[in-house]
Amino acid sequence: MKVGVVLNPIAGGGRLKRDWPEVAASLKKHFGYFDLRETQASGDAERLAIDLAVDGCELVIAAGGDGTASEVADGLLQAERETGRASELGLLPCGTGIDFARGLGLSDEIEPALARLAGASPRRVDAGRICYIDDHGALASRHFINIASLGLSGATDRAVNSDKRKGQVSVKVLFFWRTVLEFLRYRFQDVRITIDDGEPTEARMALVAVANGKFFGGGMMIAPDAELSDGQFDIVIVRSANKLGLIRDIRLLYGGRHRNHPAITMLRGRKVLVEPLGDVETNGALVDIDGESPGRIPATFEILPGALTLRC
Repeated sequence: MKVGVVLNPIAGGGRLKRDWPEVAASLKKHFGYFDLRETQASGDAERLAIDLAVDGCELVIAAGGDGTASEVADGLLQAERETGRASELGLLPCGTGIDFARGLGLSDEIEPALARLAGASPRRVDAGRICYIDDHGALASRHFINIASLGLSGATDRAVNSDKRKGQVSVKVLFFWRTVLEFLRYRFQDVRITIDDGEPTEARMALVAVANGKFFGGGMMIAPDAELSDGQFDIVIVRSANKLGLIRDIRLLYGGRHRNHPAITMLRGRKVLVEPLGDVETNGALVDIDGESPGRIPATFEILPGALTLRC
């Protein structure tokens, strides 16, 4: 098997880069020769994954966090569309957020993760595609593999990714405190939500999560019933409510115990459209795409059943 590795050298505070001799030795033990590519900036992982897939790599390993895995998956999906050949996605999780890997039950220790990857079989799983407005005001689109959302999560992503303590403190602690701090200053936003061909729903919301996987935000089980191969999104709407009460109840998300919360609605569907109501600047909620926030709504989310080949 021809193997490529896309390494994010700053993931997890630079842990993989610091431990590279150990990582490289384990990769060689389990896979033999591999083609290594390193990212230098946001968006590089997508381009490098395309290059590796076009060069004939049958397995491309994303070495980093959720953002790296998502970009690599996006690149592989684009390459498959262009070439007609599917490359498998593998994960070596290490980063500020490893929620997709957490949902798969993967270890964040190098040797156990690579040993499991080497012995795993490929399977087809769903992916998502989101169209949104980027920070320059242009229409943009990309694939995602775990969860795309909007509202508080987008603001929290930007705060976490700019926090100087990233990689130095517990991921769970960092996400929790940044979520609380951003929520205290957050203004509930008015949106219109349309699922499939149903009647639109208007909501003053804190968060709308469109989930393929279960976890986001450093370990919050926002979509406890989500499955990667069921051809549908789990859609979680957190409506406006007493802020102190919602902050207190954030703890319920970590165990997936929020199904019956009065401010939370959980639905399912294959296509979701979320639009700002009234003033676009005021209600143009920031989007979160697998832990990155590149723009805002209006946004359309579509499920792509069985689109991605995942080795796990």
